[in-house]
Amino acid sequence: MKRKLGINENRPLADFLPAITISAKQLATEITNFNVKKNGLEGEGNITSEHVKNNKDVRGLLGKSGIKPEELAAEEDIKKLERRVKSLDKEISKKKLKGKKDNDKEK
Repeated sequence: MKRKLGINENRPLADFLPAITISAKQLATEITNFNVKKNGLEGEGNITSEHVKNNKDVRGLLGKSGIKPEELAAEEDIKKLERRVKSLDKEISKKKLKGKKDNDKEK
């Protein structure tokens, strides 16, 4: 999947996945967690089988809606997005501080 999306091998795939894919993975995991507790599942094999089943079920639901995760384009790199948001926050803070200083000078 990383090769298909052009993602560096040392980067987490989740940093580039669309929100729908991340939500689907989270749903499958939560269903697994629920069923492990409810049914008292033990052992790696039983829990893995449950998780694989839930991933297939969620994937089937996505497919019914015409969503194929492997055909979705990668999202913007979350790390780059975080850096841009931090930079914009700093810019806004500087502008607010400058505006406040200008207002203080007028008084």
